[in-house]
This record gives sequence, C-alpha cells and structure tokens, in this order.
Amino acid sequence: MRAVMPDVVEAVWKTIEPLLPVPEDNHPLGCHRPRISDRLCFWGILVRLVSGVSWVTTEALLSFQVSDTTLRARRDEWIAAGVFDQLRQQALAAYDRIIGLDLTEVAIDGCQQKAPCGGEGTGKNPVDRAKLGWKWSIATDRAGIPLGWAIAGAHRTDLVLLEPTLAEVARLGLLEEIETVHLDKLYDFPKTRSQLAALGLDDLNIPLRRKRGATNHHQPSRLGLRWIVESTNSWLTNYGQLRRNTDRRSYHRHAQLCLAVAFIITIKLIDWRDRWQTNGPPIR
Repeated sequence: MRAVMPDVVEAVWKTIEPLLPVPEDNHPLGCHRPRISDRLCFWGILVRLVSGVSWVTTEALLSFQVSDTTLRARRDEWIAAGVFDQLRQQALAAYDRIIGLDLTEVAIDGCQQKAPCGGEGTGKNPVDRAKLGWKWSIATDRAGIPLGWAIAGAHRTDLVLLEPTLAEVARLGLLEEIETVHLDKLYDFPKTRSQLAALGLDDLNIPLRRKRGATNHHQPSRLGLRWIVESTNSWLTNYGQLRRNTDRRSYHRHAQLCLAVAFIITIKLIDWRDRWQTNGPPIR
C-alpha cells in the first residue's frame, strides 16, 4: 500500500512533527523512564490504520518497542491538541496551492463500514444484516479530493448527513466556489433541493427516483459524476481500520479519517511532483 512507502511516510511525518505538543515533565526527581519517541508512535498509529489490527497486535508488529497503552495514550494526546485536524487542513491547503481544487463539479455520497465493537456513533447496518456499523458522508472535488465529511451510525440515511457535510465544507470556506453538485437518486426530494438552494447551490445533478407504481423500468437517468466520490470511498476503504473499525468513540474515527485523507492527498502531491520533475522517475 502506498501509505506505508518510505517517501510518503516521511513527507507526512515532516508535516505532523511541528504540530505535536511539547511533553510536560512533571516528575519531581526526573527519574522516570525515557519517553517513547513520537516517530515510533506515529508509525504504530499508521500500521494500525492501514492494517486494521488491534493495538496489541500493533505492539507485536513493532517488536514490543512500544506498548499498546502508550500508543493509545499518544493518539489521545494528539487528538486533544488538534494535531490530526491541523494535518488534514494543511494537506488540503497544500493541494489547493500546488495543484488547485476543482470545485466546478462536487460529488457527495455516504459509505457504510463495519463497527463490530459498537460504541457511540454506530448503529444497525441495513446492508449488512443489521450488524453494527458506522458510516461517513463525504464531499469531494472534481479530482476526488475529500473536502469535508460527517460521520454517524450506519443506520442514518444520507439525507440526514447532507447538511452537516455541507456545513463542514462551508467551514473551510469552499461552499461559495461550488458550481455543480452531483448526488444519487436517494437525494431526490423537494426538501433536499430547497435545502441546497438556500445555500446557493442551484445547479444539481440528481437522478429521478422511480415513482411508486410506475411501469416504465427504463427511464433515462443522468449519471453525472457520482463515480468521483465512489472512487474516493474506495481509497478510504483500503484502510483496514476504516473498513472494520474497532474504536468506540466518534472522535477516534474522525482522527483516522483525517490521517487517511492526509495520506491520500500526500500521495497525489508526490505523483504530481514525479510527473513534472524532469529528473524524476517515470510514471507508469
């Protein structure tokens, strides 16, 4: 997986390192054990995100250089300091500065995943035999770059998550630049159209739902560009911990999404650099 390649890991680490909080040494005698390096903890968090294994297994994969308790504590410490949110915002800003976000076509859709351990923000998944799951609703630009998302239980409909998803896009100051919004037919309701119109989003591509009792099963449908967000959901699902999440707090899942999105954007930037660098490796 590209996320664990040395050049990608090093690029993300150089971005996240300045954001990490300075540890406080409150021991009166200064005789505590040496602090485990942030670099090793970052690698452990990434291994778990990519593979989806437990913290105990991650500890074993790191040859017991760091305990699972330390990895969880360091993750929570970074979440409290807003490290993952800042990392995601810096990655998005870097992409916008170097390549440029294309907001002429924006696609929004939800994606349901497993959450066997339950916890807050989970619910019965209607497409997985009512097993516990969670979902995200995400908005992407024309190239599939994630702009904003909302997370909830798998039982929540995409319609419910549409407003918080757009609110996150608006928080980043990107809502005014959107020209066309692509949605699937599950959003085909007057309430959805009026809701988007109130936000200044009038150019919509929403396939019409088949009316109850209709006999024509071959009505023409505008496909639009919904495949963009579907490809982004596929990129995110490649991360094992997102695909089968074992955390029990919504803010843990949000942090994982931030980290995964940062890696997705970093990979895009590295590919862009290699493509236009005269002495770089060829793109195949």
